[in-house]
Amino acid sequence: MTKQIQSILIALVTASNLSLADSAPEASAQDTKKMVKNNFVETAQKGIKLSGYVDTGYSYNFTGASDGTSDVSGRFGSDTAAKGDFNLYAVKLALEKSLTSENCAQAGFRTDVMIGEDANYLINRGNNTTIGTFSNNNQDSNALFLEQAYVSIRAPVGNGWDFKVGKFVSILGYEVIERPANINVTYGLLWQQMPLFYTGVLSSYKFNDYLDAKLGVVNGSQTDNNTSTSLDGDGCAVLAALNVTAPGGNANWSNNFQYSSNNDTNTSQFPSSASSTSTGIENATSGTGYALIYNSWGNWAPKFADDKLLLAFNALLGTASTNNGDPSQPGTTWYGAGAYAKYRCNDWFSFSGRGEYLGGNNFQKLQEPNTLLAKQGLSLWEATFTAGFNVIDNLLIRAEYRLDWGTGSVNNNDTASLSDLNASSGPAHYAGVEVVYSF
Repeated sequence: MTKQIQSILIALVTASNLSLADSAPEASAQDTKKMVKNNFVETAQKGIKLSGYVDTGYSYNFTGASDGTSDVSGRFGSDTAAKGDFNLYAVKLALEKSLTSENCAQAGFRTDVMIGEDANYLINRGNNTTIGTFSNNNQDSNALFLEQAYVSIRAPVGNGWDFKVGKFVSILGYEVIERPANINVTYGLLWQQMPLFYTGVLSSYKFNDYLDAKLGVVNGSQTDNNTSTSLDGDGCAVLAALNVTAPGGNANWSNNFQYSSNNDTNTSQFPSSASSTSTGIENATSGTGYALIYNSWGNWAPKFADDKLLLAFNALLGTASTNNGDPSQPGTTWYGAGAYAKYRCNDWFSFSGRGEYLGGNNFQKLQEPNTLLAKQGLSLWEATFTAGFNVIDNLLIRAEYRLDWGTGSVNNNDTASLSDLNASSGPAHYAGVEVVYSF
């Protein structure tokens, strides 16, 4: 990774350097944990390091009912609290014995735990088909989420063949689970439709300075059990990634694939805990479905900008088959694109922006298929602007404004009569402040 990318991303998120979950390519918002080598606490056992952060703040949604419920399609649960809300987003702890750079037989481990409001929704990203699901009463900071727990192994084959065995974060997506590592405070529309974690085996190999790849077999997305929305089959998912880094090291392009042998569990907001009688895309019970996802993202730090500018894109295409072979419950295809930009004005101030679109042939990624809204085409937009302040070492303060709009974007959780009469196209305004301290 070049000094250009390092300096931009250090300014982006000094607060989360060694607390992030592992990810694939260098030079990305996903790998800031590698930027500052000294931000950790070494335990009594040599080589085992403890790191983490405390992430808190205040958010205000200008949409929301008098009973404290709020629903904006594509937003993460912690970002939907009606009206004003003080947030304990997460207390993150990571314990790790990482592999060294030496190409020899060796082993290590990593465990990541999150406690807070984000953890409450990361366990199950929520079901916005139930009135009041995104209620202020559900903003519970006492939840515990095991993000990762895996054994890492290096086989001295070629340049070194690495393996993760256990539970690990998704290989898809430009944004990551850790808020402080992302360009913006709130999670994006596309992140909401990406898998979050897997349980299985993931191998990675770096061919040279420009090309590396990943291949894995897992139970499926968002589940510790075999994929599967099916109660009958022994499902699985196959992962693959190919990452290209520019010769100058200031740009990279990542291509990521996932194929699931059954309709996969909770790759969006739909709940993995729904009953087996549900007819949602994520909850088929016949074992005959499938899900296919392709994600491409990249970033570029132009050298002419003197280490101050970072540009990035994110694209998504997914499809899931029909449920239970019932033609009245068709499958769904979803797609989207996002653009990101960050400019570091000086050592303590930066400004970031994000714009995203999420579309599809129907609304089933966000709704039960038997509602009127689910039969419409999916078309959602969002624009986010964030100002970041790194005034004190290990302390990050960010202020953010976000706007969401699109078909059925606001208050689409009124499905009791299957009419969605209260759903509107928005706009939905959001403002918030985040304070993060890392250790």
